[in-house]
Amino acid sequence: MNEKNPKVGKFNKRKDDDSNAEPAKKRKRKLLAASEEILSDSDADSGDERKRKQVEESSSEEDEETAQETRLRLAKDYLTQLHAQEAEKEDDDSAQQDLISHRLQQDVLMERGKLHKNIASEVEIPDVSALRVLRGHQLPVTCLVITPDDKCVFTASKDCSIIKWDVASGSKLKVIHGGRKGTEEKHTGHTAHILCMAISSDNQYLVSGDANKLDNKMHVWNPDTCEHIHTFTGHRDAVSGLVFRKNTHQLFSASHDRSVKLWNLDELAYVESLFGHQDGITSIDSLTRERAITAGGGDSSIRVWKIIEESQLVFHGHKGSIDCISLINEEHFVSGASDNTLALWGIHKKKPITTVVNAHSGTGDVQNTDESWISAVTALPNSDLIATGSKDGCIRLWCCSADFKSLRPIGKVPAVGFVNGLRFSSNGDFLVAAIGQEHRLGRWWRDKKARNSTLIIPLNRKTQAKQS
Repeated sequence: MNEKNPKVGKFNKRKDDDSNAEPAKKRKRKLLAASEEILSDSDADSGDERKRKQVEESSSEEDEETAQETRLRLAKDYLTQLHAQEAEKEDDDSAQQDLISHRLQQDVLMERGKLHKNIASEVEIPDVSALRVLRGHQLPVTCLVITPDDKCVFTASKDCSIIKWDVASGSKLKVIHGGRKGTEEKHTGHTAHILCMAISSDNQYLVSGDANKLDNKMHVWNPDTCEHIHTFTGHRDAVSGLVFRKNTHQLFSASHDRSVKLWNLDELAYVESLFGHQDGITSIDSLTRERAITAGGGDSSIRVWKIIEESQLVFHGHKGSIDCISLINEEHFVSGASDNTLALWGIHKKKPITTVVNAHSGTGDVQNTDESWISAVTALPNSDLIATGSKDGCIRLWCCSADFKSLRPIGKVPAVGFVNGLRFSSNGDFLVAAIGQEHRLGRWWRDKKARNSTLIIPLNRKTQAKQS
């Protein structure tokens, strides 16, 4: 057995050869005693270790609490220093704080639709010599937008091109050339009459739409470089209106297919469609709220689309086709129609608050006889200043009363041709008009005396003139 198991054999051999070995019981007692000593020492060490760790943990917790208290104390000291510094600031700093506070109050009033700046009474009607004419399009200028910093203007035309202008010098900065019909697959851009444009509040996106019933595309551009970014498709007829919701990348588009579509430019994606109009939509506008307002053209209706509530408000009052619309604030808006009437509306009333009959062909109750319907209207947001255009040879400026119950004419500026688009600069220092020999939506008339151009109209303030 020993030969088969060498370990056992070796162990037995060592035991047999050790003649001086201690008795087994005695050795066992020594081993047990030694092990007990070791265990007791280990327990003592481990107990001390546990105590030490407990002390360290409690110490660390105390240190952590002390650090928090220190941070709190330093924060209080910092706030005390800030208060002391604020108290020592000069008058101009306090004035700046007052301006910030005033701006915040204005933002609140603007969101509620209660902000109303009195600007119209201070505007001086410029002389003809002060007007600036920019020429570059071969066919009628149909629409325009102004960059948020008021330094540049984009204009579009029936020649399918877009031009970027410098406001200060009147020079061309960029040109997006149009293409010929039938080259849609090869040409990047428009191959049909451009009817509308919109620019985002942060100057990140410029969007344009045209009258191509087969192509039905909207093109997205970079306003700085005029490079093409994306193309949207979805409408089944001409795209007649575009507007960004203020301070967002939410885009509303309106079409002759009677629908309004919502797009997300951050995702470059389609969101949803809105239906309700019984005729092609001719104009659209939006401000801060998640709403859009549209003019239904031949159905003689105006609709306010409440996106969150998934509902719409319907307004009637014009006797002809409603051609243009513009929001004054979140609660009031103005519209112009082929019956040559200018109407002022409140969001809570289904009928106009007031109507100016024959707004572009004299005064009185006699209906329009010279077909000078209102083709363009714009309001300087949250103010009393409004501008309208037709084909009667002038652009008219209006003052909206503080109670929103009346519209008063304050002057007119010569403009030969069809006024197809109007825009105020952000602070109302100037007005830009898109002029053409034809109406932007058709060729019912043609004014051969007119020039296809962009008109920049300076609007100085009377108080500024007195100070200078």
